[in-house]
Amino acid sequence: MATLKMSFFIATEIIIYLILGLVLTENGLRVIYENSGIPFLGNVWVNWFGVSYLLFFFYTMIRRLFFQKNNAFYSERAKSIVFWMLFFVSIYVVFIPFYLGKNPF
Repeated sequence: MATLKMSFFIATEIIIYLILGLVLTENGLRVIYENSGIPFLGNVWVNWFGVSYLLFFFYTMIRRLFFQKNNAFYSERAKSIVFWMLFFVSIYVVFIPFYLGKNPF
């Protein structure tokens, strides 16, 4: 039962951050890109994933560092190589259009 409860919690977290990422991508990142002269075209779902994962990353780190320091779940997540690799990929996805002047995705 505890595993089912934790799986439901994780799925809920992911869905919430995907929804928040979509809202921020459409209402925030689109405006920032277009004000910088970067057309918001192409596979913008990649940018959506990047924003969503950045939100998820910061949520996890804040929970781990400030609220639940001794929680094994957040500690193990923060020690994961995939967790950090996805963080760096999402940073790249969100910020590379400023360097290139276009959305390469």
